[in-house]
Amino acid sequence: MPIPAAAAEALAALLGRRFSTSGADRELHGQSESWHRAPPPDAVAWPETTEEVAQIAAICQRHRVPLIGWGTGTSLEAQALATQGGLVLDMLRMDRVLEIRAGDLQTTVQPGCTREALNQELRATGLFFPVDPGANASLGGMASTRASGTTAVRYGTMRDNVLALEVVLADGRVIRTGTRAAKSSAGYDLTGLFVGAEGTLGIITELTLRLHGQPEEVAAAVCGFPTLEQAVECVTATIQSGIPMARIEFIDADVVRAFNRFSGTQMHEGPHLMVEFHGAPASVQSDAEAFGALAADFGGTGFDWATTPEARAALWKMRHNAYRSCLALRPGATAVVTDVCVPMSHLPAAVADAAADIRAEGLLGPMVGHVGDGNFHAQILVMPGDEAELAAAKRVATRMAERAIAVGGTITGEHGVGIGKLPLMRAQHGEAVAVMAAIKQALDPQGIMNPGKLVPGVN
Repeated sequence: MPIPAAAAEALAALLGRRFSTSGADRELHGQSESWHRAPPPDAVAWPETTEEVAQIAAICQRHRVPLIGWGTGTSLEAQALATQGGLVLDMLRMDRVLEIRAGDLQTTVQPGCTREALNQELRATGLFFPVDPGANASLGGMASTRASGTTAVRYGTMRDNVLALEVVLADGRVIRTGTRAAKSSAGYDLTGLFVGAEGTLGIITELTLRLHGQPEEVAAAVCGFPTLEQAVECVTATIQSGIPMARIEFIDADVVRAFNRFSGTQMHEGPHLMVEFHGAPASVQSDAEAFGALAADFGGTGFDWATTPEARAALWKMRHNAYRSCLALRPGATAVVTDVCVPMSHLPAAVADAAADIRAEGLLGPMVGHVGDGNFHAQILVMPGDEAELAAAKRVATRMAERAIAVGGTITGEHGVGIGKLPLMRAQHGEAVAVMAAIKQALDPQGIMNPGKLVPGVN
């Protein structure tokens, strides 16, 4: 149902032109990066301060209007789609870097600031923010989905790099979680509660983040392997050997084919690992040599080193563009994207079983992975409107998730739950879902905060 007139009038009075019910604005905020679809929201708002967010939340609670946070719109599980209508809160006007405390290795930012904008601001300090999901996502959105990416094997995920938050609750109250201290034993970890809550408990309006020193030396390379199994077994052996990788990414033959076609590379069309080392020059050289020797034991050949910053940037830009490149392998297709994470000892079997499933269903599903921490993805290409293909892709995704759970893994390593993984939450968490529902009820009794997401059966 549309937003009640009284709520619309209150929002328009508060925000003026920064409140919109126009079709164009609504359609822009009703799109998804993957196959998920939902009607557009009933309205869109662009707040500029925490105080405005608090007033918006209070209005929405009073009139029972669903409230959905929006960053850059790059989530893959429809976290920002207004599946039950309501108001989308576009946070991109709250995009400032509020403070950089270089001596503490910390920064405080607003949620609409993107990771690339933050690192641009940090360039003169000798510091950087390492979490790199590929897309130039907003930091508020990255925290909300507990994102990670190519550098997680060394620097951790958003869970490890968010120190404190400012959050607006459903009733308009503003709370602060965490501290600027290196550690604290005072009370519940509310920061951890909101990181990964996907906007179902509150709207993040400020983040305090951990920074890292820019490495003195960086070396990156691509190497090929005869088979998928050998490439993944090499990853497992590398991590178990203790070689300190900054990135170790797996790409299969279909992804290489996409890169050759759309990025102008000339790699042999087989599985590859993309690796990077950070540190002092001597340690980087030693680590690279150790990895090279280990890779050779698994048939790794054809090391192509990126020796300049420009070459490294091009290498990782190509990796980050894998999603778009693979879509172009089947013009007009959309994607069912999987995101399982398993213990390292189970990674080779998990990848091999996923590849066999994709072949058995007759699907095209290029695979990539941040495999240094057991996380990998299949991007299963389906044609919009082809219900049989979509059903087959969902079967593959479900089997991958079920196998991950069976070996102590998870249905999502970094993309989050949204609506796409919602049916699998009980399989992973069992009775703990009831605890999540109780937390949701306590903080959002009207069920207005991003309803229909994350916790099955709960608004």
